[in-house]
Amino acid sequence: MHPSTRCVHAGSEPEKTTGAIFPPIFQVSTFVQHAPGEHQGFDYSRARNPTRDALETALASLEGAQHALAFASGLAAEQAIIQIFPPACKVLVCDDVYGGTGRLFRTLYAKYGFEFCFLDMSDLALVEQEATPNTALIWIETPTNPTLKIIDIAAVAAIAKKVSARLVVDNTFASPLFQQPLALGADIVVHSTTKYIGGHSDLIGGAVMTSNSALFEQLQYIQFAAGAVPAPFECFLLLRSIKTLAIRMQQHEKNARQVVNFLCNHPQVEQVFFPGLESHPNYAIARKQMTGFSGMVSFKLQGEYEQVKIFLSRLRIIQLAESLGGIESLINHPERMTHASVPAALRQKLGIGPTLLRLSVGIEEAADLIEDLRQALDGK
Repeated sequence: MHPSTRCVHAGSEPEKTTGAIFPPIFQVSTFVQHAPGEHQGFDYSRARNPTRDALETALASLEGAQHALAFASGLAAEQAIIQIFPPACKVLVCDDVYGGTGRLFRTLYAKYGFEFCFLDMSDLALVEQEATPNTALIWIETPTNPTLKIIDIAAVAAIAKKVSARLVVDNTFASPLFQQPLALGADIVVHSTTKYIGGHSDLIGGAVMTSNSALFEQLQYIQFAAGAVPAPFECFLLLRSIKTLAIRMQQHEKNARQVVNFLCNHPQVEQVFFPGLESHPNYAIARKQMTGFSGMVSFKLQGEYEQVKIFLSRLRIIQLAESLGGIESLINHPERMTHASVPAALRQKLGIGPTLLRLSVGIEEAADLIEDLRQALDGK
């Protein structure tokens, strides 16, 4: 089935009682039982809810997974994954990772004895060197956040297999439409569904997908026991958003390519990061493992931070805000916003400095976005 068709139909069987074309919102906490322990598959909504079941069916279908679990946020999904591993194990993490992920690992889980090793995973020799027998987990984002490095998923999966480690891929930036990590050897895929899957900046959510039944059972138990589940209404909103995911992603990428072309040719722009550029150092890998490049663009401006602030203040359509993947275009200053919790030395090493900006290109008319950037850069 084509991904566009899957987006429209996955998880959306007509409701049995009324024939409703879209799954209803089961806004309910508990379910009547015929006798103690005898019910129709649902007893309490923290454990299972019909609306969440429909969402999880759709999410699994999108990623080509056998199983999916929905969570209240992307970080809640990440916590569930970490909790299936024993304390004191070694975890390799790509250095250019979402600031909240790094904060979660450094400040909450390091105290339980986990050894988190942050490294540049676009350097496969370095990954091979650090992947020792006590490595239990390898965690990557690709494209990375915010410098959009590309990590070879299949190659890292092969390294993980050698040392019997599990490979987790954060697929948020690519979306399931443009990248399928499980097919490339990953064990688990994680998403902030707040971003492209939700797509409308109106919810917070997360998801975990896997085809490993043993891992799924562990994660499902954590979902139930810890209780970080999304409410039925958020599940409904995500199901609604999935219907248009394919056409939204196509427009995000189409607009991003035009914006990138403009930025690459503007004298005030020092450097542009976009995996769809042939000049990108990991372009060949991106072409190999991705079918599209989404709407994420990062770029460095000429000058100093004060010039960056002036540029941001001049923007009229593009809004300064955290998050990404919504229908509207958002710009972010990683050093002072999403990645402020990253240690300063690591930020400097990664190039997350005062002139770096991350742009989530929305689905507006590309010409309007380019004109907004032009007038903000030129001061006219």
